[in-house]
Amino acid sequence: MAYHVPVLLRESIDGLEIKPNGIYVDLTFGGGGHSTEILKHLSKGKLFAFDQDEEALANAIDDKRFTLIRGNFRFFRNFLRYHGIREVDGILADLGVSSHHFDSPERGFSFRFEGPLDMRMNQKSKKSAKHVVNEYAADDLARVFTLYGELQNAKRLANAICQSRSGKQIETVEQLYELLKPMFPFNQQNKMLAQVFQAIRIEVNQEMFVLEQMLINATKCLKKDGRLVIIAYHSLEDRLVKNYMRSGNFEGDVEKDFYGNVSSPYELVNRKVIVPSDEEIKINSRARSAKLRIGKKI
Repeated sequence: MAYHVPVLLRESIDGLEIKPNGIYVDLTFGGGGHSTEILKHLSKGKLFAFDQDEEALANAIDDKRFTLIRGNFRFFRNFLRYHGIREVDGILADLGVSSHHFDSPERGFSFRFEGPLDMRMNQKSKKSAKHVVNEYAADDLARVFTLYGELQNAKRLANAICQSRSGKQIETVEQLYELLKPMFPFNQQNKMLAQVFQAIRIEVNQEMFVLEQMLINATKCLKKDGRLVIIAYHSLEDRLVKNYMRSGNFEGDVEKDFYGNVSSPYELVNRKVIVPSDEEIKINSRARSAKLRIGKKI
């Protein structure tokens, strides 16, 4: 089983504009595809990679220029300072859930397989999908489905879950799938259920909050002219990244100085978002929704 096929590999590496002696960070190590390519461009430079999933540690690269740290990338700046690094030349983040996670039934990320309601990126985390589904009040569940799944029937879904769990807890992917499947039009069931699972996963892992914290820390950590390269896979993430790179805030409110210059910490390297080619999508169908944005620190 492939751990993860790196998406937009050439475009993201080009976007980093790697200096052979520079210091770089791969915030989402996974199977090590992006890290392996970054190392090919370094001579005396260094690469620090992060992953909160213990299973990713098995993919560590044996190279004296490389350091793999197990931890949530929300805290990457603290880890770098521990290693004596205060500024870096480039930061890469591939925000997608790895193929390995989707293809591992015991992790509960996909409704294609029977498995426990888990969805934790960090297996040591206390909050799982089972906790969200069985412990959240109806209003809180509806909020999750509305904000993170962009589902219009969020309240109806939340009420159905609460009614079902009053008799017996919902513990497996299949139980949740069978409960909610009849609540969507037949020709949209898989798409809508994917949005439900996405919403729960984002809540379990606090993905939007963590992304905001990472973007703030990346700005503090990058050198002048350093590159921030981010691959996003759904509109919520991409909108956040786009707004922050464009305006320096998450709402996208553009502020200008006295001379009419936009007050943003970044210059957009690619004004138009970069997406995978048809050829890449044929090889790796999960690349279909990927969007790459590159910012240069001002």
